[in-house]
Amino acid sequence: MSKLITVFGATGNQGGSVIRALLADPVLSKEFRIRGITRDTSKPAAQELKSKGVEMISADMSSTESVARALKDAHTVFLVTNYWETMSRDIEYNQGKNVTDAAKAAGVSHLIFSSLINVTEASNGALPNVPHFDGKAEIEKYIRASSVPATFVLPGYFMSNLISSLKMKEDGSFQMVLPISDTARFPLFDVVDDTGKFVAAAIKNRSSVLGKRIYEAVDYYSPSRIINEFTEATGKAASWTQIPVDQWKKSLPPAAAQEIVENYLLLEEPGYYAGADLKQSYHLLELKPTTWKEFVAKNKAKFSA
Repeated sequence: MSKLITVFGATGNQGGSVIRALLADPVLSKEFRIRGITRDTSKPAAQELKSKGVEMISADMSSTESVARALKDAHTVFLVTNYWETMSRDIEYNQGKNVTDAAKAAGVSHLIFSSLINVTEASNGALPNVPHFDGKAEIEKYIRASSVPATFVLPGYFMSNLISSLKMKEDGSFQMVLPISDTARFPLFDVVDDTGKFVAAAIKNRSSVLGKRIYEAVDYYSPSRIINEFTEATGKAASWTQIPVDQWKKSLPPAAAQEIVENYLLLEEPGYYAGADLKQSYHLLELKPTTWKEFVAKNKAKFSA
């Protein structure tokens, strides 16, 4: 009988990518049946997954009873939490705690959590205002203390966010404005196409990745490399400019401005992954991750005048 994997955020970027990868994999598609978790099973994305044989159920991670139902009989769980939904670190942490407790009660064999580093600790207190990182790190810490067998996948910097940062100028060229220097390193990641590749690798290599972190990124990119490869992929002139932090901050939504600023400063020091090497994670993959140049080429139509 096939094993059950419960996938949270089934209609979102990360969970959706995991489900597509499982359905497409010739081994995992036979080994696992999939239960997708979403808030609203009536929306088109949920119905589409249901038509592909995914069991779709509604669950609220803030409800212990709801989470327990979602994990009933599950062998493996993919968990992603969403700080930006409530912008509350406490709510996100409690949701992660609820799923961990339910996983322990259900005897889950493998919990795969979408985590991030603790920026406050990694920066020795210099960057104390990045709760969407720190909260996930606290959930990871709770999972590690729970004795639930777990692996932690850490998404890199979304390539889709870089695409939206490139603005067309009057002369038809493109410009990216940043509050950081060329020493910054973006660990670039195609969240939609590549989350599933890394999670599939975690499932297939369970015994060797338990208790470990997998860094979901194709490579580290400097701002100059980002711009140069954008031009190579599109044929369009592009540049980037560093501006003072205070000036850049004025363009951001006030409620999240300081967090976003410190998130960018992290790219310089101590680094998005605090200097972690990507090679070991990369070599786990059967299907190689999308490069920045490939991603730009896929989205080339967005840059047509």
